[in-house]
Amino acid sequence: MLSVAGCSLMQPQPELIIPTPPVATPALFIPDAQGEITTDPVSDVVPNIDPAIEALILEASQQQLIAYVRQMESFGTRNAFSDTQSETFGIGAARRWIFNEFVRVGNGRLTVEFQDFPMNYSGYAADQSNVVAMLPGKGGGSGIVVLMAHYDNRPADATDGLSRATGANDNASGIALLLETARIMSSRDWNQTVIFLATSAEEQGAFGARYFAENAFLDGKNVIAAVNYDAVGGRAGVPQHVRLFAVDYRISNHGALGRYYEYIGGLYLPTFPVLIQDALDREGRWGDHREFVRVGFPAIRVIESVEDPDLVNSNRDTWDLIDYNYLQRVVQLNLAVTANLAGGPHQPPPPLVATMAEPGAFLLTWPVDPVAAGYAISFRPVDSTYYPTFSFVRAGNAGNVALTGLDPNVTYAVSIAAINERGLVSGFSVEQFLGPDAAAYSGAVSSAQ
Repeated sequence: MLSVAGCSLMQPQPELIIPTPPVATPALFIPDAQGEITTDPVSDVVPNIDPAIEALILEASQQQLIAYVRQMESFGTRNAFSDTQSETFGIGAARRWIFNEFVRVGNGRLTVEFQDFPMNYSGYAADQSNVVAMLPGKGGGSGIVVLMAHYDNRPADATDGLSRATGANDNASGIALLLETARIMSSRDWNQTVIFLATSAEEQGAFGARYFAENAFLDGKNVIAAVNYDAVGGRAGVPQHVRLFAVDYRISNHGALGRYYEYIGGLYLPTFPVLIQDALDREGRWGDHREFVRVGFPAIRVIESVEDPDLVNSNRDTWDLIDYNYLQRVVQLNLAVTANLAGGPHQPPPPLVATMAEPGAFLLTWPVDPVAAGYAISFRPVDSTYYPTFSFVRAGNAGNVALTGLDPNVTYAVSIAAINERGLVSGFSVEQFLGPDAAAYSGAVSSAQ
């Protein structure tokens, strides 16, 4: 039998494939009839804390979170091989309750479905179901934000569907976050679609996430962000921050999502920071986001600041050990980021970038979104973990922007984001590498394939 633990040891898996980002190939800029150029713009349209999102964040309820986690623990076990017929025990009862709870909290706006799939593991077969709750975007956007958490759990033996398995932090806490976020966000309209994905059979190898991600890829879904919340409950005295895992952080679309998450989180919850981890996951371990990485969707994992290894797959992992103030902060963090991604302007395409005659001067050209009030422009030194100080430009001056004073000897990752009149920020465009070592950074990604 393979040694497994979805939130502990890793079993052999297919090779991880990471798509290659584009490399900008700038040409010398020769002025022509492209229109008026805005040079080194200064703008008052900048990212701001939106009072409506602030109010949204304050709706997160500790009482609701406690109730969700206690109910999940009450099913006795949620092992993928446990009972599917009982109304009170096993994975079948758990997934039906999650389905019904999404319907209840969805304010009539959530479309809730089971996504059935087969699982064959270590000589055993068991039919599985993800629970998929979709909040359709009303703003004409084709983007999809996937928030995911696995609802299954396990005792020491991954095929033991009879023994008690509490699974409060791992991962009733993640399901509680999904339900509370769905309850709050379903009261409003959003530009982009948000999918709340409760996956099954994560503990045996992320089967549910793989099934969803592969089908979304084959169906041509425009997943602009996939965030995996797994073990986010914390405990008394746990450091007040979260860890964010993103593979090939400095040069991948996963890293770009991680930077965005950290940046928006810092705007709204500056006392609850996001600590970046440049890795797919903890050493020798996995999470459901891995399956989204494999098909090329931007995907990250968010997890509590410090894990207690004695609680993993243990019946000591009970609802009363969770710090619900901490879990509430994680929910608020998720709300801030998701509300910006879903409520802000559409993610712009990468700009065309050309060098100008002056060393360290570049011209960026892009189509201006009529609903954008302005843009943020990022020239990030490729070795930098975080976004640099942005250049901002009003929409009326955007689309043909020259920036000067940059270091021609530095390799930059260049991207732009749209900002609306309320200060909400879209996702950043796909980063393009520009500078003396641009090809080398692209090659570093290619070697991971």
